[in-house]
Amino acid sequence: MFVVLLNYVKPLSEVDRFVGEHRQFLERHYAAGHFLLSGRKEPRTGGVILATAGSRAEVERIIQNDPFHREKIASYEIVEFLPSMSAGHLADLVVP
Repeated sequence: MFVVLLNYVKPLSEVDRFVGEHRQFLERHYAAGHFLLSGRKEPRTGGVILATAGSRAEVERIIQNDPFHREKIASYEIVEFLPSMSAGHLADLVVP
């Protein structure tokens, strides 16, 4: 499991130009089963993606296709973690 933290490095006017394309990128990866949750930070300085993938390298490859990455709008931090507890309805995500 991975938490991907995006931090905007360009003004929101640049971010807004690519939000639609970024959402399409997110939708593709939700459909592929890679993304579980996503949303913007508050205040609006970036975003957060909860992702599942076979490896950190796979997450890094996925991020390469984000228009925010392509346009150098955001920097990315990838945090890998092994879920050991969850709310009952998320039990399938816990690593035994």
